[in-house]
Amino acid sequence: MDKIFIKDLMARGIIGINDWEREQPQEIRINITLHTDVRSAGKHDDIADGVNYRTIAKKTLALAESAGRQTVEALATDIARLCLAEPGVQKVTVRVEKPGAVRFSGSVGVEIDRQKVDFA
Repeated sequence: MDKIFIKDLMARGIIGINDWEREQPQEIRINITLHTDVRSAGKHDDIADGVNYRTIAKKTLALAESAGRQTVEALATDIARLCLAEPGVQKVTVRVEKPGAVRFSGSVGVEIDRQKVDFA
């Protein structure tokens, strides 16, 4: 299976369980790997035959900035569902990180793998 990836997409949104985390938007780093078949798009050189990663990136940013989730797990699940709704995407790996959330770390977060059957 082929992969399309979106690396280090940066959003600003409300995420967290503490009161102070819910007052101001925080940086949220998102990485997405879309598992799909790109043979037709590669053969015909036509985006209509493939998955439009720009569309997915825009939808992901809008979701992350408006969802107001408490956990990175919930946001990652929302993003996975969004990606799998796109035609041609068979599986997705989503990583959501909160840079600077834990002292002395670059970031903390979660990475999930989902398929269409997970949301059936």
